Amino acid sequence: MTGASKEQNPEKAEADLQAATAGGNAIGSDSLGSLLYSFAKKVVTVGIIYFVGYMGWSVAWLITPVILSVAREQWRSKSETRRNVAKASALANDKEVILARLGDLPAWVFFPDVERCEWLNKILKQVWPNANYFAKNLIKDSIEPSIQQALTGYKLNGFKFDRMILGTIPPRIGGVKVYDKNVSRNEIIMDLDLFYAGDCDINFSLSGLRGGIKDFQIHGTVRVIMKPLISQMPLIGGLQIFFLNNPNIDFNLVGVVDLLDMPGLSDILRKIIVEQVAAIMVLPNKLPIILNDGVPALSLKMPEPEGVLRIHVVEAKDLMKKDISVLGKGKSDPYAIVSVGAQQFRTQTIDNTVNPKWDYWCEFYEPFISYGSGLGPRKRAEVNATLGQEIELNLWDWDPGFPGVQNDDYLGRATVEISSVTKNGEIDTWLTLEQAKHGLVHLRLTWFTLSAEKADLKAALEETQLLRVTSMSTALLTVFIDSAKNLPQARQQSQPDPYLILSVGKKTEQTSVQMRTDAPVWEQGFTFLVGNPDNDTLQLKVVDQKTGNSLGNLTYILSALMEKKNLEVMSQPFLLQKSGPETKIIMSMSLRILKRPISNDASLDKVSSSEGYGGDSTLSRTSSIRSAPISAADSTTTEPAVSTGSFRKQESRKSTTSAIVDQMSIQEEPFILSTLNTAMMATPPSPNLSDHGTELLRRSPSTTSSAGSCGLGRIQLTIAFSVQRQRLLIIVHKINNIPLKDPTNIPDPYVKLYLLPGRSKDSKRKTNVVKDNCDPVFDATFEYIISNAELVNSELEITVCTQKGFFGSPVIGMQKLSLNDPEICSPQGIRAWYDLLPESKFE
Repeated sequence: MTGASKEQNPEKAEADLQAATAGGNAIGSDSLGSLLYSFAKKVVTVGIIYFVGYMGWSVAWLITPVILSVAREQWRSKSETRRNVAKASALANDKEVILARLGDLPAWVFFPDVERCEWLNKILKQVWPNANYFAKNLIKDSIEPSIQQALTGYKLNGFKFDRMILGTIPPRIGGVKVYDKNVSRNEIIMDLDLFYAGDCDINFSLSGLRGGIKDFQIHGTVRVIMKPLISQMPLIGGLQIFFLNNPNIDFNLVGVVDLLDMPGLSDILRKIIVEQVAAIMVLPNKLPIILNDGVPALSLKMPEPEGVLRIHVVEAKDLMKKDISVLGKGKSDPYAIVSVGAQQFRTQTIDNTVNPKWDYWCEFYEPFISYGSGLGPRKRAEVNATLGQEIELNLWDWDPGFPGVQNDDYLGRATVEISSVTKNGEIDTWLTLEQAKHGLVHLRLTWFTLSAEKADLKAALEETQLLRVTSMSTALLTVFIDSAKNLPQARQQSQPDPYLILSVGKKTEQTSVQMRTDAPVWEQGFTFLVGNPDNDTLQLKVVDQKTGNSLGNLTYILSALMEKKNLEVMSQPFLLQKSGPETKIIMSMSLRILKRPISNDASLDKVSSSEGYGGDSTLSRTSSIRSAPISAADSTTTEPAVSTGSFRKQESRKSTTSAIVDQMSIQEEPFILSTLNTAMMATPPSPNLSDHGTELLRRSPSTTSSAGSCGLGRIQLTIAFSVQRQRLLIIVHKINNIPLKDPTNIPDPYVKLYLLPGRSKDSKRKTNVVKDNCDPVFDATFEYIISNAELVNSELEITVCTQKGFFGSPVIGMQKLSLNDPEICSPQGIRAWYDLLPESKFE
């Protein structure tokens, strides 16, 4: 049968023979090329060694490249393993991924409010081949010009994408959440857990060198807003797509620029790509897509700020020591980077200290995300901020090195949910640093709503004057640049390539470039913080990209906008100066005044404070505090509830701790981390007697007359768990009635904490030592990162020791507490007195 088929198909047999011969030749040529490359590599290596020896150079010229090569290979190996794992996760189904990583899943997976969407992943897989054209245009038109401009700062020119292939692996949606409460009837809002670890192939050229990007990965939470809802197909007028926070981005460099893919140098390109993604679609930036021609671009593309967040980075304490000195570890040169979405600020560097005092102020404008119909500005801001955004603070130790390269050492991070600031209006807190052995950072955060009332400007100006910080703002300006008409020609017989530069104060923004047109349509929105609308101006300048010549400019005095109805103008034409007689620019502007939200909680006692911001100012502040319930154990030892004099330091710390813990019970979604940590370092202000009456500070009883069931004393603790942040917080308040066996040997007590089971070194926490005291006050706050599933199986071991001992530190008493108590997860947590027991009971 085989012979017959060969006779019948001689042409096919001959073609197979030629293909086999060609394959053998290809294999032979590949083997020969590999041998030649290996031989040439060895010759070059021997030649370099011989040349170094011949020239009599130091052996360091040989050792240094070897060390760098080994470090580079190790780093690349780790990166490749990480990317392969991510790619395998993207290809696997949900069941395999969950079973493989069950131990790493956070507690919210067991109580999800996010729905699976395998149906959506199947649709993405089907349409993914057709998405290449859209992605290519987006990268070419939006990202490429921005990367070109950013690379010029590093003297790198000629960047251009040559080829963009997305590959066959589509993005994967891990889950979707659709909001159905506090959302306008005119929009649909949903969050997608986006994960892309595809096989894309992107080639580019840079300064004459050709390279590529492979194994590109991105992971983050994407919000999709569908609005407005219309009565015509497709029933949705447009989309707004954006990341709530900066996504995690990773990739692999190939080609000649593979030389950059080593620790440090690749940070330049990586940083630029992350910045450009953030500039396009990380809040406050959004990627708008219009689905219906009847929907005006203004409704989707004009910025919609909800408020302004003012952050005061005061100081930090007990940071890690990262610098090396002659005698061992020195100190650090710390600085902080504050980020909210795509907005970022950096403090100054404080040299040679682990307790820096920055006194740094910055402001972030919070974009409008969604709102419920009929909600007031304050409640609407709370709803918006609850939908996922957070303030991130990263601390670094500065080290000298090549510009753009990450030489600095990491000192830790802290995060604050914006919802906690919008609910309280103002937070003054110490935060424990995460991803660090130790360290605290002091932040003050204030939330401002936006007002269209001109009369509110006076109060805003007075507040900035009291702060004595010239960089603070009193208003927010949003500008939407629609288009321009009848631009003059910048060169003969050729249309201009115009773009627009906008500036208010020190901030400058720029539109995209429109090629070969005298009637460009930009449809871009911008936001500016304004120091004083009575004095500031908006500067506009149209420039031709090819020649750099000005095509016209405009100076708009913002005080004129203050006289407009609702402090805004919509879609108005403005004549450009130093341009053609009919040259106009069409734009919209809106000015809003910064205003402190007014609290409606009339049931809370207000404590006035004359404590200033920034050390020497006298800005008055109010805080809402409710007295704590009195427990049965302490009902016989109450303290006076009224005091009009100055409090002693110890009493102030007592009242602050109780007030802060009790304040959590009135919050809808308490931010336990920021409020509890205040008790450790912040000292409350003294009561202020106003002309209208005396405002009183309420305090709960904080002492006990009992020495416990074993006569070893009692310890007061607060234990609280934040389900939202997966944090266990312990406050060691004080110990009362430690027995005094020898009047000449008063104990020096301190407290040690361990999490059980395991009793690992990482779970050890320890207070400071209080000298010669049988009733020590610690008010020390400790934090554990632990999931809800682990919490119910854990115990807290408390050991009270005295530092006075001939052989170590004798134990005064101990206690073990089970953390499987629902009250720990309540807003106020558990605050109680516990008897100290002998060590022998726990052996």
